[in-house]
This record gives sequence, C-alpha cells and structure tokens, in this order.
Amino acid sequence: MFQQMLSKAEAGLFDVLVFWKLDRFSRSIMHAVNLEKQFREWDVALYSATEQIDTTTPAGRFNFRNIANAAEFERDMIKQRTQMGHAARALEHKWPNKTAPLGYVKTDNGKLSVHPKEAALVRHIFSEYTEQRSMPSVAEILNNEQWSTKQGNNWTADAVGKILRNQIYIGEYSVGEIESTVKEYQILSQKLFDEVTEIRMRFKKDTQSTRPAMGKERKKQRVKDVTSQYSDFYESSISE
Repeated sequence: MFQQMLSKAEAGLFDVLVFWKLDRFSRSIMHAVNLEKQFREWDVALYSATEQIDTTTPAGRFNFRNIANAAEFERDMIKQRTQMGHAARALEHKWPNKTAPLGYVKTDNGKLSVHPKEAALVRHIFSEYTEQRSMPSVAEILNNEQWSTKQGNNWTADAVGKILRNQIYIGEYSVGEIESTVKEYQILSQKLFDEVTEIRMRFKKDTQSTRPAMGKERKKQRVKDVTSQYSDFYESSISE
C-alpha cells in the first residue's frame, strides 16, 4: 500500500499526504528525510495530524527534520529499555515467550515450573530415540500412543528433533546473551542428553554410517498416503 501511495504521488494524483504521526510515516530519520525530498520533487507536501509539520516552507522543513530526529531518538530509547527489560527478566531466569516448552508450565512470576506428566513425555521421547535412533520412528510411536505436541498437533520428525535439541531439559538456560545453569529446570540427566546428541550427530562424524531403513509400518503408511493423494488428484481431474 505504501508503494502504491508513492506511485500515485509521482503521478501527481494528490498534493498533500496526511499522516497521523511521523513515526507512522517512516521508521528512520534518513528514510524520512529522503522521502520528504522526493515528495518535494513531486510537488507533494507532508502534513501531520498530531504534529506541527508543514513542508511547504523552509521553516516547516527544518521543523520536520527536528521532529524526525526526535522520533528516531524516542524509538531508540524504547528499544534500549525493552532490551534492558528482557535482560533483567533473563537474569531472573524468566521465560520470554508466552508458551512454555513441553515439560513445563509458565508460572505467574514468569519462571518455568516442571509439569510432571509432560516431563515424563520428554523423558519418553529421549528414551525412545536411543532405541529407535530415528526421529520419524519416534514420531510414529508417539502418534500411535496418541500423544500430542504442546500445541495439540500430531508429532513429526521436526517436532521430535526440536525436543531432542533443547538444552533447557538439562537445565541450560539461554535467553539473549544470558546463559546459565538452572538446576530446577532440569528434567533429564546429562548422560542421557549426551547419548542422544551423539546419536543425532553420528552421520556428521562418521561418513561410513548409513541411515536406518524405513520401517515396514512407515512404508505401508507412506504408500497409503501417496496412493490416496494420487486417487484424489485423478478423481479431481476426471470431474473437471
């Protein structure tokens, strides 16, 4: 929409661009100044509904640059305060996201608390992976056992992989530049996590290793899915 507005300004379809506030018009002082110059070449003036901006005069253009500079300064200050706030919360080991990882709930004070049932599922995932040595196989087992993800979805290899790579399960808290060990967040033993990591990285470390063959049940399900998709496509083509 902004690009459409610029095209219309260049075409001379309007004389004045009205915006609510300068920071709604541009996020950068350099960008705002360059835009104002371009609009001036197109004989289009800028007008703010809440600020004293009128770029049809030299004084107005001077005021425009001052306001643009102040707006950018304010945004930088807000960004800095936000970063300081995040850092302060991280130092207290609070969780930055609304949803806690699988295995935890977010308490009223913003910290994580171990959820016993979900923590058992996390341990089950790690344990199954040491036996299956395959993320798709673990996902298949979890779905057959009617386990769902934190969001209530079916398990996939990617979803399993995210669990297996998350160091929060051994109490390693990392948010922004803050990294520390939080014992009360630990769900798994370091030994089990290291074993899983070793299995995950085996193909990178050993070029002679081969990935395990797809299981019979996965093969059957894959054939069933492909056949179903082809059948739907064929029926759709016939109907058209």
